[in-house]
Amino acid sequence: MIYLELFLTFLKIGAFAFGGGYGMIPVIRQEVLAHGWIDDETLLEFIAVSESTPGPISVNLATFVGSKMGGALGAALATLGTVLPAFIVMLIVAKVFNRYKSNKLVNAAFGGIRPTVTGMILATGTVLLVKSIFPLLLSAAKLAADGKAIIIAVILAAEIIAYKKVKQKNLSPAMIIISSAVLGIILY
Repeated sequence: MIYLELFLTFLKIGAFAFGGGYGMIPVIRQEVLAHGWIDDETLLEFIAVSESTPGPISVNLATFVGSKMGGALGAALATLGTVLPAFIVMLIVAKVFNRYKSNKLVNAAFGGIRPTVTGMILATGTVLLVKSIFPLLLSAAKLAADGKAIIIAVILAAEIIAYKKVKQKNLSPAMIIISSAVLGIILY
């Protein structure tokens, strides 16, 4: 039963979540929490690992959740459910897009989708930021910040800014991830 549930849930996510991998995170979060498959802390860990592994973040998340819930078969079915709708849509779009790319309705639809996806990504980022920095949200109606998480965020921000000033280019995401892992080992 879990295998069918994983496949259908991630098929729904793949079919109705727009905006690429990051745009799918809010929908994935909503679904996995609603099913009780993982909690927010585990989701944060899965996102961190999904970011640092090759491939789209949404596919990696689906694979990790599927693996946790149903082993290798669960991972395969969750991943298939996530990518199948996009695969089918891309086949159709490839056939008809050139014919309709100058259509006003098509352009208007994309104009409405872009800011919505941006808002979804920002909302999820905000939730994940608050849950990372303030893991114990209420303690006698006071926010309890995770000082170590704040220190890591400040050091990484300084590292990114300094690198940009010195080298005149952006620091590689891989180096940011490695730096954050080293800081995590040192501070935790």
